[in-house]
Amino acid sequence: MQRFKGKSLFAGFLLVSFGGVAIVHAGQSDPQPAASNSAPVAPVTERPVVDLRTWPKPNIDLSKLPNTEQSRLIKKGQALFVHTSEYLGPEVLDHSKRYAATNMSCSSCHRDAGTVPYAAPLIGTYGAYPQFQPRFGKTVTIENRINLCFTHSLAGRPLPEDSEEMKAMVAYIEYLSRGVPKGAKLIGEKEMVVEEPKRAANLERGEVVYKEQCAVCHGDNGQGKRVGMVGDRMGYIFPPLWGSDATSESASMFRILSTFQYVYVNMPFGQATYAKPALSKDDAYDVAGYVISHPRQPREGEVAKDFSNPYDKPEDFPWGPYVDSFNEVQHKYGPYDVIRSEDAAAREKLKKEKEAKGS
Repeated sequence: MQRFKGKSLFAGFLLVSFGGVAIVHAGQSDPQPAASNSAPVAPVTERPVVDLRTWPKPNIDLSKLPNTEQSRLIKKGQALFVHTSEYLGPEVLDHSKRYAATNMSCSSCHRDAGTVPYAAPLIGTYGAYPQFQPRFGKTVTIENRINLCFTHSLAGRPLPEDSEEMKAMVAYIEYLSRGVPKGAKLIGEKEMVVEEPKRAANLERGEVVYKEQCAVCHGDNGQGKRVGMVGDRMGYIFPPLWGSDATSESASMFRILSTFQYVYVNMPFGQATYAKPALSKDDAYDVAGYVISHPRQPREGEVAKDFSNPYDKPEDFPWGPYVDSFNEVQHKYGPYDVIRSEDAAAREKLKKEKEAKGS
């Protein structure tokens, strides 16, 4: 993480111009010219698809924004996002502003101020909410989703939804999302879906990969590399991967498949891209297992209730109970195909039971 100073075609899709950028509408065949006396053609109503790999990157140099209140909020939101520890971290002098319990920043995972495809970009996120979140078992707002990062990834407490800080972060996400149609399916969001090796992670092999590829930035003991000194609020150049200042056990990065997919296309930093990964899948999978094998801030309070409906749990969620017969160790490290098979059977059985009851 650096401190921030101030045509692919898809089969069966229709490309429609939107602000000079191709947007893909699912399920449409090539349109036929309408006769001059025909009825007006109905507008396309299917969910648009936006490919973030080709979408113009938003300008994250905000110095040229107009002098308005909204621009002020956008700039503040970016500062909070990139320098979270400086304004909202555990070393902030005003204890009431200590919302994050680690000295990491949002941009520790959402690379380049939230603009890199397959590195949890925020482009288009504003129009994706409200949406149903299996983790909560309900529909949530964008404010709820921001607070999920504060309570889970940053191991802290939620921002008040009416606070200046929350309004600023929402304003920055709205800025990054401008031009993306509301509710669009985003290609390049989150992590790239990559099929994992069909085995359990090899932690000993993962340790070797870590020492050879990761320790130079993240430290021999996963402690990361700080900008300055402990207590200066300036956070990390390279974030810690485990220990008391890393993400909590409830973060997505404590799940091996999320970590594997992120590492495969993003690490080592400066070498890997989604188009040309630097590590093999085996190396990325094993090092992900090695990283999540280490302790970090424990799950506590409300976050321990995540995925309270066991039918909604991801296969790599390392906390029971489960609807299958496998233990927490296998859910944490794999292999996963047998878990997926049992989970699918359990969900199908539940579906048939509900249909039989007429529910």
